[in-house]
Amino acid sequence: MLRATVLGASAVALPFTAWSAAYAAPAQPATGPYGPLQAANSHGIQLPAGFTSQIVARSGQAVSGTSYVWHQAPDGGAVFANGSGWIYVSNSEVSSGSGGGASRILFDSSGAVVGASRILSGTNNNCAGGKTPWNTWLSCEEVSLGRVWETYPLGGTAVVRPAMGRFKHEAAAADPDRRVVYLTEDETNGKFYRFIPNTWGDLSAGTLQVLVAGSATSGSFSWAAVPDPDGSPTATRSQVSGAKSFNGGEGCHYSNDTVWFTTKGDNRVWQLNLANNTYELAYDDNLVTSGSAPLTGVDNITGSSFGDLYVAEDGGNMEICMITPDDKISVFLRITGQSSSEICGPAFTPAGNRLYFSSQRGTSGSSSGGITYCVTGPFRT
Repeated sequence: MLRATVLGASAVALPFTAWSAAYAAPAQPATGPYGPLQAANSHGIQLPAGFTSQIVARSGQAVSGTSYVWHQAPDGGAVFANGSGWIYVSNSEVSSGSGGGASRILFDSSGAVVGASRILSGTNNNCAGGKTPWNTWLSCEEVSLGRVWETYPLGGTAVVRPAMGRFKHEAAAADPDRRVVYLTEDETNGKFYRFIPNTWGDLSAGTLQVLVAGSATSGSFSWAAVPDPDGSPTATRSQVSGAKSFNGGEGCHYSNDTVWFTTKGDNRVWQLNLANNTYELAYDDNLVTSGSAPLTGVDNITGSSFGDLYVAEDGGNMEICMITPDDKISVFLRITGQSSSEICGPAFTPAGNRLYFSSQRGTSGSSSGGITYCVTGPFRT
């Protein structure tokens, strides 16, 4: 559940089956659960009291303790359990000639780096993606007729998955309950898709569908098959009459019968309620009713085990903002001195006490200046 509604003068938390019928409103600014941000630390990051940060890797430099040189323009990412430790995977949003693809960093149970290597090479503008329940990373190409590549952080050779459609891919989110994968499209008239594999766990074949709905910001939706997932000569987003357009699809996250995704063109977080096939706005900067909107330039999104959403900014004030289960939004962290960059790849460790993310262009404003961080602290779990 990521909703609470106000009935009369009392706030009542509703179970999922009940709140979908309530009159929910987009998130509004409030004081965050961790309190105000402190002064910027030595990394230029403002965090709540009790939280600390470290630099994990820098583009163009060997990852500490390894000989592997970290890729340029780190973007979407995810964390995978690996024995008593874990692996952080990160995309590289540059062309194939500049090292596009994805890399991984291996950590032991204490969070120390124990290895780093490439898991995907020769691809273009790998922006975001998504983690699967069978521990693969879907690395998505954000180019015209872009593809989804299934990579293997725990070991294995990357494989292209053309059945998932060729379009300007952004993010993916696996739904193990319905056995589908949701996909966003980074176009001003982009669509929202789902891929239904013929066999769950095997993405080599299946059906690509697109969301069909009205033009309003809330209502009911359905799905329709995309006739030609290859997207040529007709783009996938132009093949189905009534498919709903979204202005610049970005991050995507699934949990508990709900999928959230962001659109950068209008600074919105959308929410699909999959139990009853309805959609609504979880956040819209134009619908903030008091003070200034804390979240602009919406981009990657992830969730904690507690149910908080963490939304990273592309531009804005270089912040990661939180949307809590009672529809309150606040700033969790802010990176200073990097106004020409964007925050990418937020992902939690299995224990939920570490958050990894990157500043794609760092202090230099160039793809060669990317920085990958880890924040540790008393996250709600």
